Amino acid sequence: MALTREQLAQRVAQELEDGYYVNLGIGMPEAVAQAATEQGIIDQITLTVEPGGIGGIPASGLSFGAAANAEAIIDQPAQFDFYDGGGLDQAFLGMAEVDPQGNVNVSRFGSRTAGSGGFINISQNAKEVFFMGAFTSGKQQVDIHRQGLTVQSNGPVKKFVERVQHLTFNGQFALQKEQPVRYITERAVFRLTEQGLLLEAVAPGIDVQQDILLQMDFEPLIPRPPTVLDQRLFSDS
Repeated sequence: MALTREQLAQRVAQELEDGYYVNLGIGMPEAVAQAATEQGIIDQITLTVEPGGIGGIPASGLSFGAAANAEAIIDQPAQFDFYDGGGLDQAFLGMAEVDPQGNVNVSRFGSRTAGSGGFINISQNAKEVFFMGAFTSGKQQVDIHRQGLTVQSNGPVKKFVERVQHLTFNGQFALQKEQPVRYITERAVFRLTEQGLLLEAVAPGIDVQQDILLQMDFEPLIPRPPTVLDQRLFSDS
């Protein structure tokens, strides 16, 4: 069966920490709220969204910004005062491009400028940041089975590039602040280090050379061998 964004969110939700205040970005991170609910940990954390929702279960899709059973709804400027003041323990955000220094672009794609929204406020000030998304851009197919993952086809556009088109998140600034940063995809997890992007773990069944390195414009730091993620994360039952 094909790996879905909901299954990726189930993996990412395991990074949530009891008692933490968390921001979920638009796109792939939206699914983390449902994953946390299904795992029975939604009451142990406080999820927040930019428009002012605190607690409850943030909505996704065209309803993004709303929240079911929110503990509070405050106005957006007050929410950003909370973000800018360092109130977030964790942020889960999307990524369109990542380069060897850990910089991230979510704001410009060719001639189209989407803008950064609250991305900079959130990513700069959260105590810990997780960028999440598919390994390649565009339509890709990754199948999930009892042995792990098999990449049937990659997207037409590489997401890990030599240089991002637009600097929306500055990896060097994060390192100066000693801010932990990880980049989570369906087939690999990277961590930002002083020496650059480190391939921290790979999914079982993934060929590092074929499925990861050949689909990047640069070679990350690679431990020998990289850690293989727990196969139980990929159960298709």
